Amino acid sequence: MDVAGLCDVAAATTFEREVAFNAIRQSRFVFAGPGSPTYALRQWAGTPLPELLAEKLETGGAVTFSSAAALTLGISTVPVYEIYKSGADPHWLEGLDLLTPIGLPVAVIPHYNNTEGGHHDTRFCYLGERRLRMMEALLPEGAFVLGVDEHTGVILDLDADTAKIVGLGVVTIRRNGISMEIPTGETVSIDVLREGPTTSSAASTSRNVPSTKPAIDDNSVADTASKKVEASLATDVDRCSADFDRSMEQRDAAGAVAATLDLDDAIRGWSADTLQSDEMDKARALLRSMIVRLGEASRGGLTDPRDVLGPLVEIALSARSEVRLAKLYDLSDQIRDGLAEAGVEVRDTADGQTWELIKPE
Repeated sequence: MDVAGLCDVAAATTFEREVAFNAIRQSRFVFAGPGSPTYALRQWAGTPLPELLAEKLETGGAVTFSSAAALTLGISTVPVYEIYKSGADPHWLEGLDLLTPIGLPVAVIPHYNNTEGGHHDTRFCYLGERRLRMMEALLPEGAFVLGVDEHTGVILDLDADTAKIVGLGVVTIRRNGISMEIPTGETVSIDVLREGPTTSSAASTSRNVPSTKPAIDDNSVADTASKKVEASLATDVDRCSADFDRSMEQRDAAGAVAATLDLDDAIRGWSADTLQSDEMDKARALLRSMIVRLGEASRGGLTDPRDVLGPLVEIALSARSEVRLAKLYDLSDQIRDGLAEAGVEVRDTADGQTWELIKPE
């Protein structure tokens, strides 16, 4: 598998552009995923890429787009960061429009069931119901929404004219505020997606497709969020951080390493879900901190130094007691001074010899 490497079309030379486009042209499988949909469109629009992808769909090949890249597939694209983070007014960008030729004039919205906002509505790829309702009215005539839940996909087999839902959630067809869900595991005709939610489909019970239902009201968001705790990278980060800190306090090297590896697994597992505010940055920062702390611990070890040195020190003190009984005080002092150089302070008390580790300055 190769990387096309077309990250900056404007700065690329003609040769670099052609090499990238030829790689896509020759490929049987094309993947694009996380990032910024606005940035992706800025790089791809006005280039041969949309035509190359459309040709691949017509002549054979697989095109797999996820997360931000999936947003660009339809007739209209949500500028997620501009609206959610920068506060821009709800609006659409012109998408690559690869699905209209197969009868799906849709705006593809991944992360459709996102609940990271808690009591703040972040469904519909961080738009929320209020913004999505406003944006529906701005769609081109005849266009509608195709929503894909997180950790969920829809496989369109153009030869068989079928749509198969895979993953953990559902795919939602929404038109004018009315939604129809198709659960994972279902394989339906693409006509079901083309038709979308209608009065007739809502009344029909013979079709093996979930019933049509109104869009969820804003007021239900807080109740839903309070009843259901969704898995998120932030949750994994908190868990791994607590496990690591506890292991370090208990001088449990294996536990600390396990927590570090668990965090690495979590980052890899959530790497496709980049529209998570700054969670990924925080996770990577914590991972780097864990590695540094493990490196620092490796210099002295996590085992209590008294447990390691204790048996040896006790042997030396026992020998010192013997030489003191023999009145070999010079040799006794040599043993004491030698232990001091090794970081062990010996004290003679009325109750006998005691020792402490000398703390480094």
